[in-house]
Amino acid sequence: MDSWDLLLEIVALLIASLVLGGLASRLGQSPLVGYLLAGMILGAPGGLGIVQSDGDIETIAELGVALLLFSLGLEFSWSTLKKLGRSSLIAGTLQIVLTGLFFSTVSFLLGFPLREATGIGAILSLSSTAAVLRVLTDLSEIDSPHGRASIAILLVQDMAVVPLAVLMLLLSGGYETSRVVFEVGRVLIWSSAFVVVLYLVLRIAAAVLQRMALERNRELAVLLAVAVGLGATWAAHAVGLSPALGSFVAGMFLGASPFATQIRSDVSSLKVVLLTLFFAAVGMVAEPWWILENLPFVLVASAAVIAGKTVLTTLILRALGRPLAVALAAGITLSQVGEFAFVLGVTGAEYGLIAKSTYTLLVSVAIVSLFVTPYCISLAPRFGRWVEGRLGTRLVPADRQRHEQPDVVIVGFGPAGQAVAKALAEKETNILVLDLNPEAKALAEAMGLNCQIGDAQQLGVLEHASIQHAKIAAITIPSRTAAQTVLEQIRALAPGIQTVVRSRYSRHKIDFENAGSLLVVDEEQEVGRALAKRVLAVLRGT
Repeated sequence: MDSWDLLLEIVALLIASLVLGGLASRLGQSPLVGYLLAGMILGAPGGLGIVQSDGDIETIAELGVALLLFSLGLEFSWSTLKKLGRSSLIAGTLQIVLTGLFFSTVSFLLGFPLREATGIGAILSLSSTAAVLRVLTDLSEIDSPHGRASIAILLVQDMAVVPLAVLMLLLSGGYETSRVVFEVGRVLIWSSAFVVVLYLVLRIAAAVLQRMALERNRELAVLLAVAVGLGATWAAHAVGLSPALGSFVAGMFLGASPFATQIRSDVSSLKVVLLTLFFAAVGMVAEPWWILENLPFVLVASAAVIAGKTVLTTLILRALGRPLAVALAAGITLSQVGEFAFVLGVTGAEYGLIAKSTYTLLVSVAIVSLFVTPYCISLAPRFGRWVEGRLGTRLVPADRQRHEQPDVVIVGFGPAGQAVAKALAEKETNILVLDLNPEAKALAEAMGLNCQIGDAQQLGVLEHASIQHAKIAAITIPSRTAAQTVLEQIRALAPGIQTVVRSRYSRHKIDFENAGSLLVVDEEQEVGRALAKRVLAVLRGT
C-alpha cells in the first residue's frame, strides 16, 4: 500500500476519532473511549475494513507512545518527587507491587505459566492517567482528598512504566535464572552509560542553544523536543534498551532545562494527535465479535479486575492512615486498566510472553474498564461515604476530649482557611479547625487554634466538633463535591448556623446557594475584582 493510501487511512481515523470522541464527551465518557471505538469500527477484525495498513499505523502509534513518555518525563524532577511526599511514594509503590503480585498469583493458580502470569500481573497493575485526570478535571475533583491520593499513585505508576517494560522484555527471553541475572546486569550497565552520555549531550546542547534565544522561538523549541525525544528513543533501541527508557530519560533531562515550560506547551498538540492514533491502533487490535461472543466471560473478568484493584488500593491507603471513604473512593478511581498496559501487552505479545488469546482478553477487559471509568469515578465519593457510614467507622478517636464549644468552625486549613483564621485573630472568637492533614493541625496549633483531624463530610466528625453550637461555618476546601457534601451535612445537623462557602468556579455558585449557603465566595469573580483593582492602580500610577 502506498503512502497516499496510508495518509488517507490516518485522516479517516482522525475524523472518526474526532466524531466519536466528541460523542463520548457528550455522553459523559472519556474521549479515549471514542478513539478506541474509532479503531474498532474502522480497522478491527469484523469492522468496516476501511483501515487495512494496521502495521504502519501501529508504527506511528508507537511514536505517539514514545512522545507520551517523553512529555511525561518533562513533568518529573527531583522537586516534583519531593512534593509527592514519602507516604504517596510508598502508596504508589505498594499499589504496583501488591496488585502485580495479586493478579500474578491468581493467574498462576488459574493455570497460566509463571512467566506469563507475571506479565499479566504487571499489565493489570497500571491504571489510566489520561482517563482519570480527564474525568477528575471535568468533575472539579482534582483537589479532593481522593483525587490527590489517586494522582499521587498515578504519578508513581507512570514512573514504573519503564522498569515494567524492561521486566516484560526479560520475561520474554525465556532465560534461565543465571541468564536473567546477566541480562539485568547488562541492562543496568547500558542504562547507566546511556543516561550519562545523554545527560552530557543535552547539557552541551542546552548551553549552545540557549544563546540562540530558543525560549523565544517556538519552532526551534518544537524541533528540539522532537529531535531529542525521538533521537533518544532510537539510541536506546540501538543499544538494546527499551525505547521507552530513552524517551522518558530524555524528557526528564530536558525538564530541568530553561526550555521546559515552552517545550511542554508546544509538544502537547503533537502528543494529542499521536496519542489519538495510539488508542485507535489499540482499538484495531480488539476483536468486537469475539467480545460479543464471549460477553459474559469478558464482563465477569472485567468486574473481577475492577473489584480486585479497588480492594487492594483501598487496603493500602487505609493501612497508611487514609480515612475509609477517601481510600475507597481512590480505589474505585484507579480500578481501570490503563493505556500503558497496552504498551506492556504489545511487548509481551510480540515477544511471545503473552498468548494471543490472553492478549485479546486483556485488551477486552481494558476497554470495558475504560468504558465504565467515568461512571465509577463520579459515584466513588458518594459510595465511599455510604460504606463508611454503614460500617460505622469513626475518624476521630472516641476518647479524645472535646474542646469547648466553638464560635467559628473552619473546614479546611489551606491558604484560604489560614486567611480566615488570621482575619479573626484579633477577635475574641473561639475557632475550631477541621482538616484531614496532620500538617494542618500542627500549623493551626502553632497559631493558637484548636484543630481536629477528620473528614468533615462525615456526620460523626461534625457532631464531635459541636458544629450545632457554632455560629458560623467557613467551608474553604477547593473540591466542589466535597464542599457541597459538607454544607449539606452541616445544614442537616445545624439548620440555624450561618455558612460561608468557597466556590472555585462561577458555575457552581448556584449549587451552593440552593444547598442553603448564606454566602458564596466566587473565586473567579474575586480574582477578577483583584485584577481590575491592580490594573487601575497601575494606570493611575502612570
